[in-house]
Amino acid sequence: MRSNARLPKVIGKKIQKRRKELEITQEALAEKVNVSRVYMGYIEQGRNTPSLELLQKIAKILKKPVGSFF
Repeated sequence: MRSNARLPKVIGKKIQKRRKELEITQEALAEKVNVSRVYMGYIEQGRNTPSLELLQKIAKILKKPVGSFF
């Protein structure tokens, strides 16, 4: 497996961990960045990779720099 093939899972797990630290529901985060809860779930599971624009929005809500999710 290529090393970058794990990147979506790494990003997703870090988003999920930070979201839980801040006690934000998946649904609330999804609403704030204007995506469906299902899509947000796919991002957290590593099934989908967010665009850079979406990742920037998520990072802002989660009060972390974008680079911290890599």
